[in-house]
Order: sequence, then C-alpha cells, then structure tokens
Amino acid sequence: MVISDENIHVPTEPRNIQGGGEMGGRKFGAEIRANRRALGVINQNLGGANLNKRGLPTETNGICDKNAPVQAHRPITRKYASQMVVSGQDYPEEAKKPRTSQNEFFVWEDVPLTDVDDHMPMSLELQSEFEVTERNQMKEVEMEDIFEETVMDIDGGDSKNPLAVVEYVEDLYIYYKKMESSGHVSPGYMAQQNDINERMRAILIDWLVEVHHKFELREETLFLTVNLIDRFLAKQPIVRKKLQLVGLVAMLLACKYEEVYVPVVDDLVFIADKAYTRKEVLEMERFMLNTLQFNMSVPTSYVFMRRFLKAAQSDKKLELLSFFLIELCLVEYEMLKYPPSFLAASAIYTAQSTLYGVGQWSKTCEWHTGYSEDELLECSRLIVGFHQNAATGKLTGVHTKYNTSKYECAAKYEPARFLLQINTQ
Repeated sequence: MVISDENIHVPTEPRNIQGGGEMGGRKFGAEIRANRRALGVINQNLGGANLNKRGLPTETNGICDKNAPVQAHRPITRKYASQMVVSGQDYPEEAKKPRTSQNEFFVWEDVPLTDVDDHMPMSLELQSEFEVTERNQMKEVEMEDIFEETVMDIDGGDSKNPLAVVEYVEDLYIYYKKMESSGHVSPGYMAQQNDINERMRAILIDWLVEVHHKFELREETLFLTVNLIDRFLAKQPIVRKKLQLVGLVAMLLACKYEEVYVPVVDDLVFIADKAYTRKEVLEMERFMLNTLQFNMSVPTSYVFMRRFLKAAQSDKKLELLSFFLIELCLVEYEMLKYPPSFLAASAIYTAQSTLYGVGQWSKTCEWHTGYSEDELLECSRLIVGFHQNAATGKLTGVHTKYNTSKYECAAKYEPARFLLQINTQ
C-alpha cells in the first residue's frame, strides 16, 4: 500500500520510542511528525553490514555478528522498522533500492519478508492439485445426484390427516410384511382335499365376485373372504356339496369384520337358491371360527394394494386396472404361491405397463414395496395371460364386473403383451 507521511496510523496509547514512557499531555502526533525522517533519506545514510534477504547478517570471513539484536531474526514490520532506525540497525539491501519518488514508499504492515522468487513447496503444490481434483469430483457427483431418481415422501401431504397415521404408518407396513406369512396359504393344500379341486375353487370365487358386486360391499371384504376360504380349506377337508356353504359363511364373517351394514342370513340363503337352511349357515359359521381360532385380522393383498398405489402416485385409471388384475389373480389357484404383498406389487406393475409401457416402476415403488422390476416380471407375465383370457370361458365374473361404467370399463384395456417378449436374462 502506498501512503504518505501524514496518514500513517498512530496507536491510541502512544509510547516514547527512545524511552518507552508515556508522552503525558503533549500532542504525540505533532512531535512524531517533527522528529520523523523520510524512510528514503534514512536508507541513503545507512551503510555497513551485508544482509541477506531475510534481514540477517551474512557471515563475513566465516563469522556471524553475535551482537546483532534479536529484532534481526524477527519479521521486519512497521514497528520493528522504527526501532531499528532509532538503534542504528541496518536495513536489508532491498530497502536501499531507490524508489520512484522520495515521497512515496511501501510500508510493511506486519508481513514477514519472503523471497518472492521462491517456488511453492512441492507438498503444497500436490495438496492444491488434490483439492482441485476433489472439488471437481464433488461437482460431478452433485450433477449426477440432480438427475438421479430419488425416493419421494408419499406421506408428507397427509401430515394433518389423523386417519393416515403418518407417525407410524411405516412401522405398520413393516409389521404387515412380517405377519403376511401367517395368513398366507400353501399352494399345495388342495392335495389333502378328496372331493374338491382347484377348478371348483375357481368357480366358487368367481361366483362370490358377482355376489360381492351385487351387494355393493367394500373392496377389502372380498379379499378377506377369499383368504378365509383358503385358510379353512387348508385345515379342514370338505365335501363338494358343502363348498358353496363355506363360501357364503366366509363372506358373512368378512362382512361382520369389515362392513358397517352386514347382509342378513336370510339374504345369503336366498342367493344360494335355498340350498342351505339358516341353521346350517350358523353351524358352519361356528365351525369355521373355531377352526381358524377366531383369527380374522390378517394382512391381505388389499392392505398392500392401497399403500403401493400411493407409492405409485396412481390416478383413477391405474387404480381400477390394478384391482381388476389382482381380482383375476384371486380366482386362480396357482397364484397362491406368491405372498400377498408380492401379488399386489405385481398387479400394479402390470397395470402400469398396460397403461404407460415399461420403465414405470420407480425408485419410490421399489422402496415401499421391497421388490424390483426384475423380481416382478415373472408374476406379471402370468397376470398378462389372465388378462388375455378374462373375457373367454365360463369364469367371466371379474371381467363382467370391471366392464361396467362404474369401473370405467377397466376390463377393456389391451393386455401388455410386450411383457411376454422381455428377456429376463
């Protein structure tokens, strides 16, 4: 910084340079200006020792001046420069070089003299290069994170809805995942049935879908009904003529568990064309409850469907098509080999592929379902096959239900046949 003699900073508590005592009431600034000489003039009158660039006496004839003051080993600052002028200490040779003007000179504000020609140490150069490289890599990672898909918070919008139980909804579904095996039935249970088979089961459930639709029952009632049927048949052999009665009683129990208004027993007897009496219905109800040990609270596919559809940010079309596909799976006995959560995820993935094509299974869906797209592909192909044959044959109850305006004719969508062509390797 180039300054003049008048604007040099004066300390707030001045001391006498020679004696070190206080100046009393005298004007310190005026006395200093009178006694101070220009630095360029002082430099011209100085001579003597040959100093190196750091202001240290050089060895002359191998001997170093031991009487040199301690200030010679310190960085030359403005304070030390004034002391050296008073004591007669020589300045470095750089200070002897003439300036462009005697009224302008540099003041060294507490900055040590260094060799400007010295290069940066190699360790610092390597460190600087490493820092630059690291910063560039961090920028690249940040740019990748911008385009990388992230998992969305699907519960943030329901924070003020007490029915959404946002505080512990994740814990609920972790528990459902652990407990779904308790309500899951082995696909080999039909082997212990002597008088019924898989085809009879499919006919029963297809008929119950029509009954469920006629009574305008809740969606979860149908899923619990099918679950009660399979769990009961897995533990108790039944004769063929009682199979329809098992289905009616299972729906009655599911209605008592899920519905607000439960169909009366006489209505169920009427639907069965009076093949069973009221007494038989009540006896079978008692028998089923004891066989199942009154365990009605099991996580069905419906429980997972609602959560997974929320993760998929579904609209009405995707929701209806997903339920159409999973109800087709309820009829098929072979789909019992999949856990309820896996079946729900596969139905939603197939519905997404049907409406939008491939590549719709997001990181959010994968996070909340726990299943990747590759894991779902095999089950999804089976669902596509059920979709292709939904309107053919005798078991058309699900297709008829979802071919109405109430369900926006979701059954009319073209099946995602391209999934059958995807190579799983």
